[in-house]
Amino acid sequence: MVYDVMTSLDAPDVIARAKRFFAERVPNQAAFAEHEGPSWLVLRGQGGEEIALATVTLDGATRVRASTLLFDQVVDRFLGTLPPAAEAA
Repeated sequence: MVYDVMTSLDAPDVIARAKRFFAERVPNQAAFAEHEGPSWLVLRGQGGEEIALATVTLDGATRVRASTLLFDQVVDRFLGTLPPAAEAA
């Protein structure tokens, strides 16, 4: 499944939070960084399942897109921890 949110955080903050969250906050479904760049991250978890995360800055906010086959609830939970982008007036 693919998830998409807008946040007020910048890309490095999103990536750092994702690495901490998936390694520490969900011990029974932990996933760890396998590959990463300044605006993207691939995490590998149980049974080799992966979480792919990408960010792009748009109009002062950061769009975060994540995809996974196994970790749907955990990815949705992580994205829910990100502060939302300020809405345009």
